[in-house]
Amino acid sequence: MLDAALFITDPYFYAVAVPAVLITGLAKSGFASGFGALAVPLLALAVPVPQAAAIMLPLLMVMDATGLQQLWRERDPVLVRRLLPAGLLGVAVGALLFGLLSSRNVAAVVGALTLAFLAQRLLFPPRKDTPQAPHWVGWLCATLSGFTSFVAHAGGPPISAYTLPLRLPPKVLSGTMAVFFAVINAAKVLPYAALGLIDLRNMATALLLMPLAPLSVWLGVRLLRHMRPDWFYRIAYTGMFVAGSKLLWDG
Repeated sequence: MLDAALFITDPYFYAVAVPAVLITGLAKSGFASGFGALAVPLLALAVPVPQAAAIMLPLLMVMDATGLQQLWRERDPVLVRRLLPAGLLGVAVGALLFGLLSSRNVAAVVGALTLAFLAQRLLFPPRKDTPQAPHWVGWLCATLSGFTSFVAHAGGPPISAYTLPLRLPPKVLSGTMAVFFAVINAAKVLPYAALGLIDLRNMATALLLMPLAPLSVWLGVRLLRHMRPDWFYRIAYTGMFVAGSKLLWDG
């Protein structure tokens, strides 16, 4: 048995943490893509943002492992190789600037950019002959994704702004994002430890929530395999709207 003094005991924390973990796991699977950025804002209702990010990191890594096991074969290796270096660059920038930038300001910027992207898609919907965004846009979005992922685990909206318009099959997009964020989250471990965010209390609290991580991803993958592509994208854009609005409000 874990000593209660080693982990958070506030019932209110778990009232927001349990749905946050479940929503994140569903988003990791691709089923509720777009909603994953809500995890830290929800946890921040009960604990400071840096602590919320630290508690979520091991949970995200377990979700990543489950997602890789389920979706590895579905990935687009060319897209992974194109986006990962930029994402890792964003993680490095986040590590260097962590503490200098307010998490609220970062949340506001990510929320505003997310809503601006959705407004652009609504006001100027793409046609079948609309060309894909150039590769430098993917690099920019991936770099921003790595940065916001490091600061607040909110890397989903920036990278989605580039990947969703590609209109990939849902399983391919989910597999590609599973690989991308598995590497991004693994790259955060040493910087988080150096910044003092990984401590016994945060890790013990994460351990209590751990069973929900693989369960939610496994459930989401099962649902994803039976989802029509049009509904996949509807849910993804809805998730981006909800997450963008929440991030902007928090900022």
